[in-house]
Amino acid sequence: MGNPFKHICMIGLGYVGLPTALLLAKRGIEVTGVDIDAERVAAINSGRTTIVEPGLDEMLRDVVSSAMLRAQDTPVAADVFIVAVPTPITANYAPDLSHVRAALNRMAPLLEIGNLVILESTLPVGGTEMCCEWLADARPDLSFPHKAGEGSDIRVVYCPERVLPGNTLFEMTHNDRVIGGITPACTMAALQIYQIFSQGGYHMTNTRTAELVKLVENAYRDVNIAFANEISTICNVLDVDPWEVCDIANNHPRVDILRQGPGVGGHCIPIDPWFIVHSVPEEARLIHMARQVNNDRPRRVAEQVISVCKEIKSPVIACLGLAYKADTDDVRESPSISVIRQLRKSYSGRLLVVEPNITDVSLDLTEDYRSELVDLSVALDSANVIVLLTDHKEFRRVRWEQLSLSGRKIIDTRGIWRKNPRQEANI
Repeated sequence: MGNPFKHICMIGLGYVGLPTALLLAKRGIEVTGVDIDAERVAAINSGRTTIVEPGLDEMLRDVVSSAMLRAQDTPVAADVFIVAVPTPITANYAPDLSHVRAALNRMAPLLEIGNLVILESTLPVGGTEMCCEWLADARPDLSFPHKAGEGSDIRVVYCPERVLPGNTLFEMTHNDRVIGGITPACTMAALQIYQIFSQGGYHMTNTRTAELVKLVENAYRDVNIAFANEISTICNVLDVDPWEVCDIANNHPRVDILRQGPGVGGHCIPIDPWFIVHSVPEEARLIHMARQVNNDRPRRVAEQVISVCKEIKSPVIACLGLAYKADTDDVRESPSISVIRQLRKSYSGRLLVVEPNITDVSLDLTEDYRSELVDLSVALDSANVIVLLTDHKEFRRVRWEQLSLSGRKIIDTRGIWRKNPRQEANI
């Protein structure tokens, strides 16, 4: 039996929506991509991506030239609607579903009997049912599965993304998929979509389980990173090398400590645990504490930098890396930016910033925070305090001899410039 879904409307063309749209279009499905960012829409229609991601540019040019993908700022009628818009948190760490609700409100008038709605945006437990309620309110002439069950006019599914920026296309096609339908019929409908491009396994379940699985995966990593960061703080107090401690401890067959760093970034790990904490605050005590540890990490790094500056006459600080992850341009929730902002609270001297993957900094780091975006060579020539915040390949190529000038201080939050050969062999 052929796939009954011929046209897909992808709402949200960011780090998840655009690669998903490309993979579907590449396999012969007509895709209309929707985004409220006019510059992003124009770039995509001209065959240019706004995301640093291996393989994305070439695939985009192919599907745009073949007219399998077009981008615009308004949804269109389709067989399938996939929602991949941001779900940030509020100032009080509560889930902010305003972008999801806005997307549903815009597509609701276009729904027809037999349509499938797939939610890929991160949701709190019960969020998919809430989305069904919003759609039902907007379209009382249609039935939805949370009330009508298997016989509903519209199928609704939750299928969270589970990819790592910098390797998105590979992971989208090879990672297992969690498909949580409100009914089994919803689940099976979504399975037909992901089988178009996904070679991984499929875990078919209900929406609440799928929602919590996504949150638990990222909360697990957050707790592990918090443990590593807390060990680093303990080691600094006790004058012990934290990298060596964790490297040796990880030789134990049942120990796997993640690497310490300047904090936690990206749209998932710093955000998703709060969804759990918000739902069950009394029960999520460990998850809550891990969030506090990792949120506090940039402040601790900034304090370490300021302490080092006190030992130097006329310090010039160079912060290397704005992206939260190596070899990407992704600055979402980046701890590097938090470190720079913390530095500016107590340091008014010259502050250089190096980010090889970003040429146009629209962040409020240059004007409001009096920072200079410079090339790596300028930073190495000018600064007497070097702070490594992101382990980009350009920084990994720097030799220790280039760093160890007389009197220069090095703060390496990623552990890539370690002098001890025995330690470096374990990196």
